[in-house]
Amino acid sequence: MKEKKNITLGISLIPIAALVLFLSIAVFKYEASPHIPLIGASVIAALVAIYSGYTWCEIEKGILKSINMGMQAILILMIIGTIIGTWILSGVVPTMIYYGLELLSPSIFLVATAIICAVVALSTGSSWTTAGTVGIALLGVGKGLGIPDYMVAGAIISGAYFGDKMSPLSDTTNLAPAMAGTNLFDHVKHMLYTTGPSFIIALILYGIIGIKYSGGNVNTDSINLILNTLNNNFNINLFLLLPPLLIIALVIFKVPAIPGLIGGSVLGGVFAVIFQNASLESIINSAHYGFTSNTGIQIVDDLLTRGGLDSMMWTVSLIICALTFGGILENTGMLEAIAESILKLAKGTGSLILITILSSLFTNLVTGDQYLSIVVPGRMYKNSYRKRKLHPKNLSRTLEDAGTLTSPLIPWNTCGAYMWTTLGVHPFAYLPYAFLNLINPLIAIIYGYTGFTIEHVDDDFFEEEIA
Repeated sequence: MKEKKNITLGISLIPIAALVLFLSIAVFKYEASPHIPLIGASVIAALVAIYSGYTWCEIEKGILKSINMGMQAILILMIIGTIIGTWILSGVVPTMIYYGLELLSPSIFLVATAIICAVVALSTGSSWTTAGTVGIALLGVGKGLGIPDYMVAGAIISGAYFGDKMSPLSDTTNLAPAMAGTNLFDHVKHMLYTTGPSFIIALILYGIIGIKYSGGNVNTDSINLILNTLNNNFNINLFLLLPPLLIIALVIFKVPAIPGLIGGSVLGGVFAVIFQNASLESIINSAHYGFTSNTGIQIVDDLLTRGGLDSMMWTVSLIICALTFGGILENTGMLEAIAESILKLAKGTGSLILITILSSLFTNLVTGDQYLSIVVPGRMYKNSYRKRKLHPKNLSRTLEDAGTLTSPLIPWNTCGAYMWTTLGVHPFAYLPYAFLNLINPLIAIIYGYTGFTIEHVDDDFFEEEIA
C-alpha cells in the first residue's frame, strides 16, 4: 500500500485553485452551470489524493459519506417541489401573493415593497421568482412615484432574500442545516434572532428614506392587473392560509421536517379539490411536473408557472456535485489542512463566526455560486463548532447570514448576475440600499462576540446525534 504523504496547505489548495479556474471559465465566459466545473475539480482533487497515497476506495468512501450527509436535504427539496406545485394549484400561493400585494401603500412605498417581496418569497421559497415577477412590477410603480430604480431594487432584494432565507421551501434554507448537521425547523427558528432584527432595521431605514416620496401619485396598473388576474383565475380565500400556518405550527412543535412537509403537500392537494375543483390528475401532475399558469397575463404566468418534483432536480444534482467535491477534500484531510490554517486566527466564538462569514463571502466572490458558499465553509468548520461545543444551528445560521445574503451583491455571482439582468440595475448601484443583506452579517458578528443567542451544548448532544 502506498504510504500517505502529509497533506499540506499547498497541496490542499490545488483543488480549490482548479475549482476557481474551472468555474471562471465555464460560468463567467460561457455562462454554463457550475455542475461540470465541480466534477472537473473533483477529478483534480481525486488525483491529488491518489498522489498523496490515498486509494480510490478511500476516496469513494468519502464521496458517499458526504452525499449521505446531504440526503435529508435532498429528500426535503424533492418534497418541497411537490408542495410548491400543489400549493399553487390549490390557490395557497396565489392567496398569499394577493394579500401581500394589497399591503401596498403610496405613503410607505419602499417599506411596502420590501414587505410584499418578503411575503411572496416566503410563499414561494424563491428570491429569483419574486424579483423576476412582483419585483419588476414594483419597479414600474417606483418609476411612477419618481423613486430611483436603485432604491427600489435595494428594497426588492432585501424583501426577497428575507423571504427566501426564512422559507422552509427555499433550497438554501434546507442546504445550510444539512451541511451543519442540524434540523431544518431549528435552523429556521434560530435565524429569526439575526434576520428578524435586521429586517426591522431595514424597514425603518426604508421608511425614513421614503418619506420624501410619500406625496407622489402611484400608478398601480401593474399591481391591479396581478390582483385582478389572480382573483379571476383562483378562488382567493382566507382559509387557504391554513397550510402555511400549519408549516409554522410544525416549526413551533418541532415536528420532523420530512413527515411535516409531506403533510403540507397532501393538504395542498386536498385544498385544491375543495377550493379550486381540481382533478386528481391535475394534482398529480402539479406535484410531479409543477403548475403551469395559462392566464394570458405574462407577469402572472411567470410568477405561478413553477414547482414540481422535477423542478428540484437541477439543484439536487448541483448539491450532489458539490458534496462530491467536499467529500474528497474532507476525507483526505485537505479540508482540515485549509481549515486549520485559517482557524489559527480564531481565538474565540466571535472570531470563529467572523471567519465563517468571511469564508462564505470569499467563496461567493471567487466561485460565483451561493450554494458553494454554504457547502464549502459548512464542511470546513463543522468540526470546529463541535469542538467548541457550539450547537450546529449556530453554524447553519451563520452560513445563511453570509452565504445566502451576500450572493446578490456580487455582479459575477449567479445571484447577482440574475438580479442585474432581471431588474436592470447594477448590483453595485443597489448594494447600498440592500439594507437587510448588509446589516444581517454585521448583527451575526456582534452576536458572536457578545454571545447573544449563541447556543452551547454538552458532549451528550453529539453522542446522541451519532447514535
